[in-house]
Amino acid sequence: MRKYKRILLKLSGEALASTENTIDPVTLNKVLGIIKSVLSQNVEIAIIVGGGNIFRGATLVQAGMNHITADHIGMLATVINALAIADICQKNKVDTLVMSGFPIGGSVCDSINHVRAKQALDKGKVVIFCAGTGSPCFTTDTGAALRAIEIDANIVFKATKVDGIYTSDPIKNPDAKRYDSLSFDEAIERNLQIMDISAFALCREHDLEICVFNMLENINTLSDILKGEPLGTIVRK
Repeated sequence: MRKYKRILLKLSGEALASTENTIDPVTLNKVLGIIKSVLSQNVEIAIIVGGGNIFRGATLVQAGMNHITADHIGMLATVINALAIADICQKNKVDTLVMSGFPIGGSVCDSINHVRAKQALDKGKVVIFCAGTGSPCFTTDTGAALRAIEIDANIVFKATKVDGIYTSDPIKNPDAKRYDSLSFDEAIERNLQIMDISAFALCREHDLEICVFNMLENINTLSDILKGEPLGTIVRK
């Protein structure tokens, strides 16, 4: 019996980049492979993508750019990434629906509508969310939690550069220990900044699990987790 019927995958913009390309074709093909592996298990998948490979507002805010303007630019960057993922999917006969957190004119993508999103997922389409929550001052992590709640997802998967949540940054500290699981309260109290507090609070309130894992090192990792393999770190009540 499937543990998860519908999942939401939070994918950072940085994960799509390489040293040569802002949006790397090789990485896009890896993302396609991951999507196909999920669909092959009859699990519905929605994705929310960040924009850090294209625009990081923090540096320009420090240099004097208005914070709200920087957030708006960052949200527009996520739209570019969403369209790139949708394009590689469509070329490989994977139907998608791109939805933006704020209205975009013309035929670029649709605005968020949770009913239409769920209907698309029911039909086997991959729904790709962009523009975060649609409002400045919120991270894509919070957007991921919000969209997961709206579409009745069973879990949020957050792809990172490491294979779970650690006591400290394992890249900087080789002695850092990985958690197999922990509670939302523990994650907040220990200041484990794998997601922001708003995202943790939303997921805790709606009893929505989070799984933090390394996605791109092995494209089968997400599929293996869905099969029951104890990979990554689970955050729950």
